[in-house]
Amino acid sequence: MEIFFGVLGGLGLFLYGMHVMSSSLQRAAGDKLKDIIGLLTTNRFLGVLVGAVVTAIVQSSSATTVMVVGFVNAGMMTLSQAVGVIMGANIGTTVTAQIISFRIDHYAPMIVGIAVMVWLVTKNRKTKQIAESLIGFGILFIGMSFMSDALRPLRELDAFAELIISFSTNPLLGILAGFFITVAVQSSTASTSIVLALSLQGLVPLDSALPVLFGINIGTTITAMISSIGASRTARRAAAAHVVFNIVGTLIFLIFLRVPLYNIVEHLSPNNVTRQIANAHTIFNITSTIMLLPFAGLIVKTAKKIVPGEEEEKEGIKYIDPRLLETPTIALNAAMRETLHMGNTAKKSLHCALRGFFNNQEKEINDCFRIEKIVNEIERELSGYLVKLSNTDISKKNREIVTGLFNTINDIERVGDHADNIAELAIYKLENNLHFTEEANDELDGMSQLTIEAYEKSLTAIQTLDQNLALEVLEIENKVDDLEKSLRANHIDRLNKNLCNTGSGVVFLDIISNLERISDHSSNIAYAAMDQIKLNTAKG
Repeated sequence: MEIFFGVLGGLGLFLYGMHVMSSSLQRAAGDKLKDIIGLLTTNRFLGVLVGAVVTAIVQSSSATTVMVVGFVNAGMMTLSQAVGVIMGANIGTTVTAQIISFRIDHYAPMIVGIAVMVWLVTKNRKTKQIAESLIGFGILFIGMSFMSDALRPLRELDAFAELIISFSTNPLLGILAGFFITVAVQSSTASTSIVLALSLQGLVPLDSALPVLFGINIGTTITAMISSIGASRTARRAAAAHVVFNIVGTLIFLIFLRVPLYNIVEHLSPNNVTRQIANAHTIFNITSTIMLLPFAGLIVKTAKKIVPGEEEEKEGIKYIDPRLLETPTIALNAAMRETLHMGNTAKKSLHCALRGFFNNQEKEINDCFRIEKIVNEIERELSGYLVKLSNTDISKKNREIVTGLFNTINDIERVGDHADNIAELAIYKLENNLHFTEEANDELDGMSQLTIEAYEKSLTAIQTLDQNLALEVLEIENKVDDLEKSLRANHIDRLNKNLCNTGSGVVFLDIISNLERISDHSSNIAYAAMDQIKLNTAKG
């Protein structure tokens, strides 16, 4: 039991240190992580690079592939892009093992001590984040040292030695051991660290460690597979591609390249099993990527056969995904895209309502009602997502952006409500066979066009953060206000002259009132864009 609790405590420190280091590095990277999405093209080589870099930051290939599933599910990444990133993630996860193998654990307390002093003294946010990452780095090595010391008594157990030796004579046992350890701790980096800790005590030779590494490589796919449950078909295919890639790579090395790999790493680091294991881990993952990258298209086809069928077109939530919350800056980018998607959905609802009104088309009116429900659904999901995002460790600037998004989606939801009101008036017009004078129709059409222009420009302003466009929205909003007063006076004059009936008059006044309020919400969105522009300018 003493060994068990010692390993458990050391593993706990290791995982905690890895989490602190990872989260601090993510905060220090800030919006640069968000920019990675813009780098992703159909160029798979670039995808491999991105996957390696992100995994080196988040310290877990499982975490990266879970994020990839989230990206694909949110429509922010194609399946072909995902394959490249997954391959890169396997390379990135070798960084920690390489660092551990250089045995700098003796300096870990000093690193933690200096980093804590810097953290306490400095007022600079970026410096604090770097200090936090070093604190996590030091704790990681202290945990590693605890694990290694706790495992020392196993050297006296002949049964354990026989079990480890059996991994070399029966690689399947080693693969299963690596697989189940990784499934249990949910981190391939942590699993590899356990193998390294055993090697530090001379408990695991290289030929026994290799099958365990292969099993760890397969076990790391389970997290993404679990994460893909309930996701889109394409996201499930991304998880399947991860499984295919890791299993094929493992089989190639197990059957053909295990002996060459053994010879190479033994030559590179003779008499140092820990370095040999770390090098084997790195060479295995880099070589697998080089060999299988040209067959990425075949991996995609295989994933599509594993998860068959056509992807359904999503009308509701499109970009946000809970998996992205692990990386707040990217989650914020998804929330901003979802806000724009919600805005465009509300615009469809408004167009349907107006077409239904002017053309007496019941189908358009019903489409408006249907789409407005989708707007409400997006608003509910997005609001909940923003609450979760605001509870993550995000910067003050990003927190203010989240607050602005709350206000914007409220304005968009109100635009959908007013579109719904116009559709209700269109139904009333149809059912009561109401007619308008040519002058009234022209006035309504003119105000509708001006209102739509204001709303569309406000959405573009919030997307592009164009100050001039936002100012144009405010100018149009003033015109709509003046026009609403003018049309109200004109219509009352027509009523007094008996040029139209009372029923038509009430509908006319309600229509222009709803249009004027849509214009008001458009100006609110424009102001939100201007606030974000000021925020970006002030904070850099």
